[in-house]
Amino acid sequence: MSEWWTYTPEDFLLFSPRSYWRMFELQNEEFWPLPVVTLALGGIVTFLAARGSRTAIRAAAVILALVWCFVAYTFLWNRYADINWAASYVAPVFLIEALLLLLTAFRTGTTAAKTGISSWIGSLLLAFATVGVPLLHGRERASSEIFGIAPDPTVIATLGLLIALRGRWLWSLFPIPVLWCLISGITLHTMGEAQAWLPFTAVAVTALTLATAAVRHPLRPRG
Repeated sequence: MSEWWTYTPEDFLLFSPRSYWRMFELQNEEFWPLPVVTLALGGIVTFLAARGSRTAIRAAAVILALVWCFVAYTFLWNRYADINWAASYVAPVFLIEALLLLLTAFRTGTTAAKTGISSWIGSLLLAFATVGVPLLHGRERASSEIFGIAPDPTVIATLGLLIALRGRWLWSLFPIPVLWCLISGITLHTMGEAQAWLPFTAVAVTALTLATAAVRHPLRPRG
């Protein structure tokens, strides 16, 4: 039996890159033309976040909560778990994030950062997740990762909304999206996929934006 230090990350990968990308193709095929609808929803969320009113924030958070539930059940539970047993444990975690988003939507005190770097970066990250991710993957259109249908763009869009908001309990919504981005990035890197930089960059942008906002407004905490 080989010693544990002789193993590489690839030795723990439970599926091939072909099987991984085939999941997205099947997901898009099964729910077509829903991907068109969810792309439109992503645009709506971006618009609502930019608008910044209390009603707009509430609507954006509700839309994100719904797509988190959809991705949790249709992709993680019914599809990803077939090739990666760990996904069946991640699906309930996605539902927890959806619940937190709903609580945020109807909790008083959550407001938009209408000016400053948080507002701009949040809106750009939202737009990137809904439009840029499918285009920058460089894959066939059939297997593109689409907001509301696949996890990565859905999670990245959520980070975009969160960093553009202010609220007492918003800190509780960051760990799950950040952890997913790290896990997804490691998985893609292990498979040798160049787009591993996408989720890693989303985490880095989020961290830098939050740190910058904290430095610029030390007496105005995000909580």
